[in-house]
Amino acid sequence: MVTEDDGVVNIAPFSYFIGLSSEPASVLISVGHKADGTPKDTLANLRKTQKCTICMVEEKDLEKMHFSSKGLEHGESEAELFNIETERMVEGYPPAIKGVPAAYFCTLNQEIDLGGGTTIPLVLNVKEMFVDDRIISDKERLSISFKPVARIGKSYAFLGEEIDAPVIP
Repeated sequence: MVTEDDGVVNIAPFSYFIGLSSEPASVLISVGHKADGTPKDTLANLRKTQKCTICMVEEKDLEKMHFSSKGLEHGESEAELFNIETERMVEGYPPAIKGVPAAYFCTLNQEIDLGGGTTIPLVLNVKEMFVDDRIISDKERLSISFKPVARIGKSYAFLGEEIDAPVIP
C-alpha cells in the first residue's frame, strides 16, 4: 500500500485486504501500530489525507515488497531508501509502484473500533482501478492472469494453481 504525507511516499506491504462490497466498491484492511504504540505511517497518513493506493505486486517484485516492510522514522520514504520507482497514475492519489499489474486508488470511508484491539480495521472505497492490459486474459469475461505475491505475517507466498469450480447439477 502506498500513502503520502507532504510529498513523502510511504510504502508498506500488507498481509491482506478483502473485498467488502461491490456497490460501493470497497475493501477492508487492518493497520497495526508501531512497537511504541503510536500509529504506523500508513494509518497516520490515511487519517490525514484520506487517500491511499493499493498495489498488487508480482513475484518479480518480492524483494521490493519485503524491503518496504522496514520500520522507518516518520518522514523517511521506503521509495527513496530502496530505490522503489513509483508513478502517478491517478491525479490526487498517492503514486503506484512502477510496473504493477493492478492497483486500486482508494479513499478512507471509516475506521472500525473493535473495543481495545491492537489493530484498526479500515473500510476503503475504491474510486479508480488500474489493470495493465498485459494481464487481461479474457476481455469478454474480464479475466486477469498474473503471479501475485502475498504477504503472510512476516513471510510471503505465491498463489497456487487456479482451479475451476465444480459444475452445479
